[in-house]
Amino acid sequence: MSRFVVFLTLIALLPTLSFSFTPESPTDRRILVLLDDVSLKSSHSLFFKSLQSRGFELEFKLADDPKISLQRYGQYLYDGLILFSPTIERFGGSVDLAAILDFVDSGHDLIMSADVSASDLIREIATECGVEFDEDPAAMVIDHTSFAVSDTEGDHTLIVSDDFIKSDVILGKEKIEAPVLFRGIGHSTNPANSLVLKALSASPAAYSANPKSKLSNPPSLTGSAISLVSVVQARNNARVLISGSLSMFSNRLFRSGVQKAGSSTKHEKSGNEQFLTELSRWVFHERGHLKAVNVSHQNVGEANEPSMYRIKDDLEYSVEIYEWSGTSWEPYVAEDVQVQFYMMSPYVLKTLSTNQKVHYLITASKLDIISLSFFNNIF
Repeated sequence: MSRFVVFLTLIALLPTLSFSFTPESPTDRRILVLLDDVSLKSSHSLFFKSLQSRGFELEFKLADDPKISLQRYGQYLYDGLILFSPTIERFGGSVDLAAILDFVDSGHDLIMSADVSASDLIREIATECGVEFDEDPAAMVIDHTSFAVSDTEGDHTLIVSDDFIKSDVILGKEKIEAPVLFRGIGHSTNPANSLVLKALSASPAAYSANPKSKLSNPPSLTGSAISLVSVVQARNNARVLISGSLSMFSNRLFRSGVQKAGSSTKHEKSGNEQFLTELSRWVFHERGHLKAVNVSHQNVGEANEPSMYRIKDDLEYSVEIYEWSGTSWEPYVAEDVQVQFYMMSPYVLKTLSTNQKVHYLITASKLDIISLSFFNNIF
């Protein structure tokens, strides 16, 4: 009778199990912040202080500093990277496009903000992460219906959006009551790429164009297809946030009141701070970060795990799953944790039963399988 080996692959999109953290303290991390201008440290201080108050150690450097390095002696010096340097044409030191992509490919996290007149380097990084900014370097997102009242006499490039991604894992359970203020450039995502998600979208009336010139051709980006902020969950568990606006992170827009054109509702404070704080919690794995322990599999009725199984064996598989709450590991409870048995392609998909605490269990009877994978598909 044929024999086969069982392989276990942990695949969790949102939330996910990441290996760039210490199991004891996932939030004890060091982040390098690369700036276009040193003044951004004070003009965007509320965002930075939010990270520091949650235990992150930030190291600020100018993006063209000749001494910048992401690693030393083959070991990475940082766990995360923030690029607030949209106009940089060339990073200093040993940092370049390849170095940043290697950083992400190694399972580390990235927050990157582009802006008007974003450099080719920043655009290339975004493209490699799965998003495409408008090719016109002078283009901005314009919206003649969903603009901020303060921009009534302007060019309607200070837009208002509350089209958030519908995900408690990414944005938290607390509703964002106020819309977000955005002035910058839009980008598109590939719908076929399930790893890239639009976290904030433009309204159906929005379009991307040069606000200082008349339209001679139809805009390449229009409506809700325009993503203002996107997030990426890489297969290696790295997470990326890409924004088309640097000013949306600024103290000015964090504190600014907001009123959408045509609406009588005025919010004393925009939703920028809450939105970006919650997004950063997800990017830096303060939320949606799982660990699987006490994984076991064996033939039904037996206690020991065999080195291999035979076709038609009755297999029992169990696992305990915990989620990091920001301060401690808490039981993770869900009804859609599944195990997949397959040969050359997915063959049988089964949902694991749970005791509503941490334990998940399934018994597979007489399945022709050669390997299995375990995953959770919560968005």
